[in-house]
Parts: sequence; structure tokens; C-alpha cells
Amino acid sequence: MPFVRSDEAVVHEVHGARFVSYLRPGTGARDLAAWRCEIPAGTVAPAHTISQEETFYVLSGRLRLTISGESAELGAGDAAVAPAGSELAVANPADRPAHMWVTTRAGLSAELADGSTINPPWSN
Repeated sequence: MPFVRSDEAVVHEVHGARFVSYLRPGTGARDLAAWRCEIPAGTVAPAHTISQEETFYVLSGRLRLTISGESAELGAGDAAVAPAGSELAVANPADRPAHMWVTTRAGLSAELADGSTINPPWSN
């Protein structure tokens, strides 16, 4: 099925953020996964090490991304890439929500600082 309608997207809430999953193996994608991430004002998500490259495109608001120790504040229209194996942290220091589009390879996993692993359903 090459088309996913907005009312077919699956919503997951983790670490204070909302992940709206559109494309993944369960919706017909073979190699890629893509979702919209909604980050409330003041959210600081835990740092994690990613198994696959991820790309980020800020749709609205402002976000601070830290990739392997390098940080930047990004606004609407800005993009970033985090290589596989990098440590990633996302924060919304602003006083309003932010939204970004994220794309990665299907099968992404993330390791948290405590050694636990997450296999996000929005990318698997």
C-alpha cells in the first residue's frame, strides 16, 4: 500500500513527546520509517545512542538537537542528520510546542544511558 492517510497514522507517547507514525514496515515501507514528532514546550528528552542514521526537519517551533556532543538550535525549515552510532538528545527550550519530521531506516533501535534498549514501534 503506497499511501497512508493521516487518519491511519498511529500515535505513540514516549518521554513527554508524541510520535505520529506514518511510514514503517507495518504500513508498506520496506526500508524506511518516517514520523512527525510533536515536542511540548520545555521538554528535555533523554540522550540515547541510535543504531541507524536519522534525519530531522523542523516543521514548526524551535528545537535544540545535540548530536555526539555538538548542539544547535534549529527553527522551521532547518534540518539535521545524526549518523548511526551517534548519541542524540532533543530538547524544546521554547515556550510553545515544536514539530519535526524524522526519517530513518526501518529497524532503528536506541540505547539509553542506563543500558536499556528501545525498539520504537514507529520505526519497526
